[in-house]
Order: sequence, then structure tokens, then C-alpha cells
Amino acid sequence: MKILASKLNLLSTAGALMLAVSVAHAATGLPPIQRMGDIDYVTGGVGQTESSAIERASHSWPLTLEFAVKDKQRADFVSGVSVEVRDAGHHVALKVKSDGPFVLAKLQPGQYVVDASFEGKTLHEKVIVASGHPAKAVFEWPAGTGEVRS
Repeated sequence: MKILASKLNLLSTAGALMLAVSVAHAATGLPPIQRMGDIDYVTGGVGQTESSAIERASHSWPLTLEFAVKDKQRADFVSGVSVEVRDAGHHVALKVKSDGPFVLAKLQPGQYVVDASFEGKTLHEKVIVASGHPAKAVFEWPAGTGEVRS
């Protein structure tokens, strides 16, 4: 009976901790942390609150990716970007479709190649993730990418 009570207490404590972390994360305005293999990532940034939260948090994530379509006057954020991050050995470290104009990823230090595809056009960037020095890559497609033509 004591063992069962101890297990229930442990489960209860673990559940309370998970709830506290979820509530604290939600209070920051960040989208939920997701996971592919052993890589944690966040994708989103739709709306001012979420976009600002991601920009604030980006300093504590090893890699930030940003997506936009740019013309001469301005850049418009885009979502639905297919992202593939490969390590120096050409192994896929992260493969995700963005839910907004940002992806934050907790990658290990190293060299990576990022392919970002939007509306059939793929852009490539090499990034170096160094311990304690967040990396950022901005992908800008040319004006007209993704526009519906009649």
C-alpha cells in the first residue's frame, strides 16, 4: 500500500510540474514547443503577440529561421514554408512545415544547411550554430512568389 501511495504522489507531483511548465509557457505567448527526434522546436509568429514573443525568445534558442516575400518597398511574412535542416553529415536534423514566419530550433552546435521551400521555390542557407551564440537565417523570396495569377 505504501508503494502505491508513493507512486501516486510521484505521478501527482510530475503532473503538477508539467502543468506549471505549460502554464508558464502559455503566459509567454509562445506557440507550443514541438519535438522531432531529439530536436525541440517552435513554429509560428502569426499575429503581433505571438510574433513579439518569438522574437523575444529567439535569443535563447540556438537557431532562428524567418520567412518573408520581399518587394522593393517592404517584406511580408509568410507561413507554410517547408523546412529541412541537414547537419554536416547530410543527415536530416529537422523537417517541418512552418505555422508562421518563424521557426526556433534547439540544435546542437555545428554546421547545418537549411532548405526552405515556399510555393515551389527553394532557398538554401548555410548556418553555424555555436554554443552561446544564437544563429539566424532570413529567407526572402522575390515579389510575386505565392501570388495567385488570373
